[in-house]
Parts: sequence; structure tokens; C-alpha cells
Amino acid sequence: MTTNAAGEAEVIPRRSSHVAPGRVRRRRWPIVLTVLAALLVVATVILGHWNVNDYAISPGDASPVASFIKVPPELDHRLSGRILLTDVFVKPLTALTYLEERYFSSDSQIVPSVELLGPSTPPDQLAPQGFLEMSQAQAQAKAAALTHLGYTVKEQDAGALVFGIAPGSPASHVLKVSQVITAVNGIPVTGVCSLLTALHGLTPGTSATLSVEKSSVKQSGAFVNGPIVQRSITLGAPPRGLTDGGCGQGTPTAYLGIDPNTQQSWTFPVTITVNTVDIGGPSAGLSMTLGIIDKLAGGHLTGGRTVAATGTIDASGAVGDVGGVPQKTIAVERAGATVFFVPPQEYKAALSKDTPQLHVYAVSTLDQALAILKRLGGTLSSSHVPAQAAP
Repeated sequence: MTTNAAGEAEVIPRRSSHVAPGRVRRRRWPIVLTVLAALLVVATVILGHWNVNDYAISPGDASPVASFIKVPPELDHRLSGRILLTDVFVKPLTALTYLEERYFSSDSQIVPSVELLGPSTPPDQLAPQGFLEMSQAQAQAKAAALTHLGYTVKEQDAGALVFGIAPGSPASHVLKVSQVITAVNGIPVTGVCSLLTALHGLTPGTSATLSVEKSSVKQSGAFVNGPIVQRSITLGAPPRGLTDGGCGQGTPTAYLGIDPNTQQSWTFPVTITVNTVDIGGPSAGLSMTLGIIDKLAGGHLTGGRTVAATGTIDASGAVGDVGGVPQKTIAVERAGATVFFVPPQEYKAALSKDTPQLHVYAVSTLDQALAILKRLGGTLSSSHVPAQAAP
């Protein structure tokens, strides 16, 4: 008890030193939730920037290949059905997107980076290599289609194409993917083996002069030739185990650090353009070949059906293996295809995702695919091909 200014007695209640537990929890819960939310945000940011060296392959698009192909108007024909080009989406994964694809996307396939890139390809070369492969596939598809229709297609080796560059190698600061080496120290280079011949006997640490065509590839798959320039390069020592790839030169004596292909120069009797914007890789070869044939030979190749195809192609009509077939099967089913051609190696993979409406056929050659289409009611008439080129 105490007194106030007027001298009156005043009672001041005592404060308890004990606060009810329920009140403490009510005041602490907002703080706890705020901390948890902050930790969740931080964890999400970290997981979203933590690369895991894996890629996700998911179903892409299945589009009519005819929309990408142009032939001379006088040779073009109205189509009775559709041939679909199908692709997949490929994206690098962080720890966060890995969890999303692994547990919440049943249609995706997760593959290690080494399986997609190989042991030496850096991720920043994946897209350029994909467009380069598409460029090569377009040329092979034109050659296969026109050859089947009886045209004469000419091809010659035109240099060593830079397909890949090893990080930190002598070439990594001198060359770019899609450029073409045409000579070494003045010695002509027409392909992979002639490149190795020109390099054989040269000493690591010495300088060599490369004649390089500054060519490039567009996202449409169009190969753009460029001027030939001279590039000086200091040769490296060959890594242990490096071979001459069967070219007969023995163990290499000098090292550029590139993955070379033989560049091919084509002469086509018919002007055909293929514009596949933002689609990389070689797997559209078979569908593009069928699409070109359909346009040039009457437009009734499918018998009015919606047909899809995946597989590489070469000028002789041989069909090669591809990847992502389960995801491509889902894409072509969504697009309404009833026929799907796949390489024999991928037949079981396609069946793992097919439905009763989709009939999957394994083909190893262009002729096999054409024979199946004929059996299903499709026709290919040589009367639509100029007489001088008709089979």
C-alpha cells in the first residue's frame, strides 16, 4: 500500500512473476512461423541454384513436318494426311527441379549429363551441337528422299568439321563448333583422316597454321558458309589412349582437342529448304525424308492417316537409333497419330507408352517404312516426278 499526492491510501496490485504458458505460445508462434518461412525461402533459393549434373527429358511437340519443308511450287502437291516430326524437351536440372521431375512428373526421364553429353562435351556446346546435327539430318533427308525418287545427288568431302571442343584444349580459344578446317600448314584437309595425316609428325608445343572456314549454323538448322581465315594454334600433347580412329596413321603425335566430323558438300537437283526453328538433334531424319517424298510424289503417301516417325537417316536410307522415344510416343499420341515408325532398338521403349489407337512399327530402312505405308493404303506415284528423274 502507498499514498497518492492527496494523502489518500492507494492499493497497487502486485505483478505476478508467472505468465500463463498458453500466452507464451500464442506470442511465440508468429515468430516461429516467420523463421520457418525464411528458412524455406533460403532452402528454395539454394536448391534452385545447385546444379546436379542431370537432365530431364520430357514429351515435346509433334508437328506436321510439311510445315517445315518447302519444295518448288511446280513440284509441290496437296497432302491427304499428316506426317509428324516429334521432339522432346531437354533441360538441365537443379536440386529443386530434380525433386519436381523425380516425384511429380511421371512422363519425364532423368538422365545423367555424361549420358547426354558424353565424357568430354561441356554443357554450353549442347545447343550448338544439336543445331549442327539437325543441319546434317536435313541434308541427309534431302539426299535420301531425292535418291529414292530417282534423282542424282552429288556429294563430296569438304573438310574437317568441328563438332566438339574439349575444355582447356589448344582449340578451345581458337575454334568454334560448326567451323571447318580445310588445311593444316597449307596441306589440304578434306575429312577426318586427312586432318590426322596433316597433323601426324608435328610436335607438341610447336605452332601450326590452320585454314578455317568461319561457318555457322542457325537455329533453323541452316548451315551458313563463311570466309576462310588463317588461325595459328599451339599444338598440345595427345592424351593417353588417344587413337587415330582407324585412319591408319598410328598413335597421334599432336593434339588439337576437337571432335571432328567429315564435312559433306551436297549438290541437289531440286531446291528444297527445311526450316526447323529451335529443334536440335538428328532424330527427325526419317520424318523429314518421308515429308519430302510425300510432297514431291503425289501427296498420298499416308493414305489419309496421321503418321509419326523418329530415327536418324543417311543418304542410303538407313534408319538409326535415337533417344527419348517413350516421351516422343506420348507426344505423338497426344497429336492424334495412329502410326509411329521407330528404329528397331527403340521398339520396346515405344510400346511401353503406346495405346491401342497407336500402332508402332520398327523400321531400319526407308524402304521398310514406305512398304508399310503402302500396305496401309498409301501410294507413291512416280508420275508426279519429272520424267528424267523417275525411277
